[in-house]
Amino acid sequence: MAKNIVISQPEPNSNPYLVVKLTIVQERLRQARYSFNLALTATGVSVCISLIGAGLLISNQASEGAVTAACGLAASVRSIQMAKDANNRLDQTLAELDDEA
Repeated sequence: MAKNIVISQPEPNSNPYLVVKLTIVQERLRQARYSFNLALTATGVSVCISLIGAGLLISNQASEGAVTAACGLAASVRSIQMAKDANNRLDQTLAELDDEA
């Protein structure tokens, strides 16, 4: 069962470093949710496109089937790569903030 984690905002007079760090954590969680949903959707679309490509290959329309299957795979790989890149950027920012503390 999935649990939603809610991080409350600190009081205005608290440590500004903590405010920035909590904001980054919240943004990272938001982007992780969107990246997961995007990757899941792209994978589903990729499977559908690949099945269409397989159907075209079976029905002796090889060039159309190959192009369709390749497009399905490319879309899935690109969406997963975008999700990893966004996560790596946030990890790097958080690491830089930890170094400053």
